[in-house]
Amino acid sequence: MKNNIGIDAIDFYVPPIGLKISDLATARNIEPAKLEKGLGLKSMALMDVDEDAASMAANALYKLIVNNNIDPKSIGRIYLGTESALDAAKPTSTYAVGMVEEKLEKQYGLRCFKNCDVVDMTFACVGAVDALENCIDWIKSSSDRKAIVIASDVAKYELASTGEYTQGAGAVAMYISSNPSIISFNETFGISMEHVGDFFKPRRLLRNKDLNGDIDIQKITSTNKAVLELFYEEPVFDGQYSNECYAKRIKEGMEHFIEQKNTNLLNDWDKLVFHLPYAFQGRRMMLDIWIDWMKENGKLGDIEKEVGKEDHNDIKTWKKSVSKSSLYKTFVKEKIADGEVASGEIGNMYTASIFMSLISHLYVSFENNQELAGKRFGFISYGSGSKSKVFEGTIQNNWKSKTKHLSLFDSLSNRTFIDFETYEKLHNSQYDTPLNEKDDFSLKSISTEKNKEGFRYYH
Repeated sequence: MKNNIGIDAIDFYVPPIGLKISDLATARNIEPAKLEKGLGLKSMALMDVDEDAASMAANALYKLIVNNNIDPKSIGRIYLGTESALDAAKPTSTYAVGMVEEKLEKQYGLRCFKNCDVVDMTFACVGAVDALENCIDWIKSSSDRKAIVIASDVAKYELASTGEYTQGAGAVAMYISSNPSIISFNETFGISMEHVGDFFKPRRLLRNKDLNGDIDIQKITSTNKAVLELFYEEPVFDGQYSNECYAKRIKEGMEHFIEQKNTNLLNDWDKLVFHLPYAFQGRRMMLDIWIDWMKENGKLGDIEKEVGKEDHNDIKTWKKSVSKSSLYKTFVKEKIADGEVASGEIGNMYTASIFMSLISHLYVSFENNQELAGKRFGFISYGSGSKSKVFEGTIQNNWKSKTKHLSLFDSLSNRTFIDFETYEKLHNSQYDTPLNEKDDFSLKSISTEKNKEGFRYYH
C-alpha cells in the first residue's frame, strides 16, 4: 500500500511594508492599467531594514508550529528552499531554526531541534519544490516521519529595470506528513532541465586596475588582493528569454509527467498552481498549451466557432483573439484565477510563490464556502537556470480546518504602505533603522568582531 503523503499544515509570513503598484507606475511614467490589468499587479511586499530570508523563514516556521500545535521534537527534517541565502557556507536555515528553537525553549526545553536535519536547497525559484520532493521521498521509507519545508525569498531588481514592478518578498512553511489534512501528493514528478542563462546572481568582480584609484581594495580588505568579489540581490536577467524558457520547461515537464502517468490534463486537473513571477504569468504561459489540450480533446472547433479558423498566416493575431475568448477566460476563471489573487498583492516570492499560489487557491475557496475536497491540483513550477517540475495533489477532507486561521487577505490589507520616495531609499539601503516596529523575529546586528565578521544575530 502506497503512503499517503503531503501537506498537513501550512502558514506564511509577508513583510508588513508594501508599495502600491499605482505609485510605482506613476513615478516610472508607466500607465498603471498596464501593470494592474495587464499583469495583475496591485502592490508589492518589501523587506524592512531588519528583515532577511532567515528572519522571514523563522516567522513562517514559528507560526506554523504554534498555530498547529506541532511538537518540534517530532520533526526530523527542516529543509529550506531559497535563492536569497545569507552565506556561501552556513545554511540560512540554521539561522531560522536557531531563532525558533530559542523562542520555544520555555515550552519544549533546550535545543528542541537538536536531532533535526537542517538543509538549504537552491535552484532559483524551484528550490523549495526540490525540498518538498526530497522530504516526501524521505517519509516514504517510514510513515511516522515528519518534516517541514520552508520557502523564503526576496525578489529585488535594479531601480527602473523591467523587473522592478515584479518585486516581492515573503516565506511559506509547510508541515509534511503521512495522512495529511490539506493535500496528498501523487508520487509522479515530471521534470525538464536545460542549462541556460536566463536569470542568475553571479559574484561580480571589482578590480583595482578598473577603479582609476577611486577605491583602494587593499584598504577595504586589509589584504593584497587585486580583485574584490561582490554579491548583491539584484540579478542578471533577460525577461523575454526567461519567459521563453519558462514556457518550454513547463511544456516539457508536463510531457514527462504524462509519459509516467497517463493523464488528461485539461479534464483531470481541477485547479492549476503556478510559480508566479507576476500574478498573470500562469495564464499567459498556458495559452499555447491550452490550445494544444483543446486540440487533443477534439475541441478546436469550439475555439474556431468563437474566434474563427486557425490562421497559420497570422497565428499571432489568432492566438491573441483566443486569449480574449470566453472559452479561455472561463478556463482561467475556473482553474487559475483564485491562485493569482495573493500574488497580485505580494509580488514575486521566488521559491515561495508557487506555495503562496496554493494558499491563495485554498483561502479564496474557504472565504467563498467552496468545497475542494477530492479536487486534483496540478502544480507547475519553474526555476531559472533552468528547471521545471510538474506534479499533482488531491485536496483532503480536512483542508478547511487547516486553512481558516490564515486570515490571508486581512493580513495583506493591514500592511503599512510607504510612498515612492521612501521605497527608493529603502531599496538603496539608505535607512539605518527599521521603518516599522515589530514583534516578529528580526535582524538585530551583523558582527564586525574578529572571527565573527558577518555573523548575524536576531531577536
